[in-house]
Amino acid sequence: MSTDLPATLPRYALVQRMLHWLIAVLVILALIAGGTIGFLGFEGMRATFGAQGTDFFYTAHKTLGLSILGLMVLRLIARLWFDKPPYAVPLSLFQRLASRTVHTLFYVLLLLVMPVLGVLATASGGFPVHFFHIELLPGFISENEALSERLFGWHRIVGITLAGLIVLHVAGAIYHWKIRRDGVMERMSLLRQRQ
Repeated sequence: MSTDLPATLPRYALVQRMLHWLIAVLVILALIAGGTIGFLGFEGMRATFGAQGTDFFYTAHKTLGLSILGLMVLRLIARLWFDKPPYAVPLSLFQRLASRTVHTLFYVLLLLVMPVLGVLATASGGFPVHFFHIELLPGFISENEALSERLFGWHRIVGITLAGLIVLHVAGAIYHWKIRRDGVMERMSLLRQRQ
């Protein structure tokens, strides 16, 4: 669409851009680890990766989840602290609503829903929550296998929802980058501005 963009395009603050890409990588890794665990199940994980490999996947998934939560808190603070850059080319009402909806869902799912479900499912299953090999949260609620399975089921559904949102987000980014060519991608880019 637009090829007459200004030489310097509006961008998010560097800390916001760095947090965006770091969280994106960690979320994808967490979804891969969680998806592998969910697909194979505990026994399948043990048969495929052995006891040590299974422990690695579970610890990695929990560590990634807690890391994402901490970084999302920082991202929310940065979002409230820094001004949102304007769009170089105005977006339609539909595009603004779609963008706002997807971003709001990312914040709600990553800051609240996923961590709460994961921690409660783990605790009710009788397992501690680890950050690397540090036990952060012991089983602080009573063990309840049925509740744990139900919570893990919801955690899985939210993970699938999150994967779907990522696909929508990436599709939107590609649309703005390759079709509209309206400078939206540059707002979150870590690459140097063209001069």
